[in-house]
Amino acid sequence: MSKMFRTTMDAVPLVEGLKRDDGWIDMQVQFLIDKKSAGADHVVGWTVLKPGASHEAHLHRNCDEFFIVLEGEGHIITGDGLEPSKKGDVVYSPRGCWHGFNNTSDKDVVLVWGWMGAGSIADSGYETPESVAEGKR
Repeated sequence: MSKMFRTTMDAVPLVEGLKRDDGWIDMQVQFLIDKKSAGADHVVGWTVLKPGASHEAHLHRNCDEFFIVLEGEGHIITGDGLEPSKKGDVVYSPRGCWHGFNNTSDKDVVLVWGWMGAGSIADSGYETPESVAEGKR
């Protein structure tokens, strides 16, 4: 029988070990629901990007991603360059699509996001332009 999973944001620690070299620049990330906590084959996350923070260009080979800008503004990183973004934007990136987000403002950007089809970073097939060029992943 299936069982509901429930938590609170205060009970979920920040994700540790996110590397700057992998495009995680000064981000505060929480995996609110994932494989480890709930046995889920998806992730629901919360991210705060302080002024100047960025989640550099990356893609996921094994899952789709969405994010919603709850607070702040900046630029969405796309395969074609940068596009302005603000509170209320809803973005969907299918698997294999380059994406990211830069906080170019003087206030925090808050995102809620999800990966559909992967319950962890490892399962998502996370790649950066550097890892693709170097054949690391």
